Amino acid sequence: MNKVGRRLTNDERRKHTQYRNMVNERVPKSKTLLNCIYAFLVGGAICCIGQLIGDLGTVWLNLDEKQRSAFVSVGMIFLGALFTGIGIYDKLGAFAGAGSVVPITGFANSIVAPAMEHKREGLVLGVAANMFTIAGPVLVYGIVSSMICGVIYWIISIAG
Repeated sequence: MNKVGRRLTNDERRKHTQYRNMVNERVPKSKTLLNCIYAFLVGGAICCIGQLIGDLGTVWLNLDEKQRSAFVSVGMIFLGALFTGIGIYDKLGAFAGAGSVVPITGFANSIVAPAMEHKREGLVLGVAANMFTIAGPVLVYGIVSSMICGVIYWIISIAG
């Protein structure tokens, strides 16, 4: 029975079935599982790169655990910003979705991407002003100041 309370005729039932089949043919197929696999693999690959950076820092630079974690963070932020600047990270994000956003490189992308979009407006009113739109000034100043402090500490530790 339909909403009016009468049974559909055979012709109405056939037309309804044809319509339902036509809609099912044109509706895009769900790619949720495939997208989850892509996100998992790309996010995992980004994390493996971070592990590799940490291992190289430990082997080549003799970093202890605290220095190693800072080295990995700075390295991953640098790579995220670099790949955003040369246009690779956006393609990776389109392919992997949330897998590219979750790691720390996604954070770097959220700072660099708005700045890159407005670079034609100049360094101050374009890049610098729009760098703050997504991530916020507190985060940018915190990262920049921690990098400067880290470099100063590294230079002092080498000299001393």
